[in-house]
Amino acid sequence: MKIAVDAMGGDFAPQTTVEGAFWASKEHNMKVVLVGDEDQVSKELSKYPTSKLPIYIHHAPHVVAMHDSPSVVLRRMKETSIKVALDLAKGGEVSGVVSAGNSGAAMALAMYIFKKLEGVDRPAIATIHPSTKGSTVLIDSGGNVDCKPIHLLQFAIMGDAYARYILGKDQPRIGVLSNGEEEGKGNDLTREAHELLSNTDMNYIGYVEGRDLNSGEVDVIVCDGFVGNVALKISEGLWETIHAILKGEAKDNIRARVAYFLMKRAIRRLEKRLDYSEYGGAPLLGINGNCVICHGASNAKAIMNAILLASNLAKSRLNEHLTRELEEKQHLLRPGQKKQDKTKEPVGVVQ
Repeated sequence: MKIAVDAMGGDFAPQTTVEGAFWASKEHNMKVVLVGDEDQVSKELSKYPTSKLPIYIHHAPHVVAMHDSPSVVLRRMKETSIKVALDLAKGGEVSGVVSAGNSGAAMALAMYIFKKLEGVDRPAIATIHPSTKGSTVLIDSGGNVDCKPIHLLQFAIMGDAYARYILGKDQPRIGVLSNGEEEGKGNDLTREAHELLSNTDMNYIGYVEGRDLNSGEVDVIVCDGFVGNVALKISEGLWETIHAILKGEAKDNIRARVAYFLMKRAIRRLEKRLDYSEYGGAPLLGINGNCVICHGASNAKAIMNAILLASNLAKSRLNEHLTRELEEKQHLLRPGQKKQDKTKEPVGVVQ
């Protein structure tokens, strides 16, 4: 199994992408294909002892800039590192793709190259957030800023499958993110989505609030990409703020400094749970392929963990599970269709 990395994607590429690939290969025996400008990637790779490691370079002459619009990338930029990486996955040469580059372009190209799964109108980004009782899936975290109620139902189905087959949660509790838990709260989008989800056989618990992202009281939180991305960015800045406050307090007096020193081990454990780089990236769910999207400012650890996530998604055959779940719920996604017989064999999906 090989994972392709968009070596030129990200704020600090190719330095961080190459370093992350090196550690994934060295520490976890991952086979990695670095896709990008061969001269630049080779120069970075030469800084590491890679002679016995399964790291390969696939040349791609062009780069998608952060400001490039997805439509321009689709029409004019054929040999970019992200497109070439996705083409390798489509052709079966790699089992997944990791990119910290332009997320809009990555989503557009992934939909164009892989196509969407049957029953999915809008693929969505699913991020993992630490909670007091494990972790919570937030979907959509930025893929679709304008959504319809049916889209939130699709997100819920995909988030439910992700929580069960990747996170190992039995009957995940699903909630719609709103400005209160009461029935009358929310807007037209959340109220209609609430009604749709109430009529499913999923473990839907109703509205949840922003604080529930880390409370452990819900396993999957569903929202549109605009709200989800705001929640994601607040969550990402949480540890940086906490750490800065703790360090500032430790400088004030000798007692605080001693307390900070004594708590260092606990602080490191807290950092590991809150640091987004520990989770690597987020899968784009709803496409007929395996694509993990990372933060533009991802460091080497984040890239390494994103590679491990892409490998885990491929090994778990998540898309096969998603396909089956979507087939069984076509009567909800496409009103007028009869419910599928659950005894049928799942349709295979090429990873």
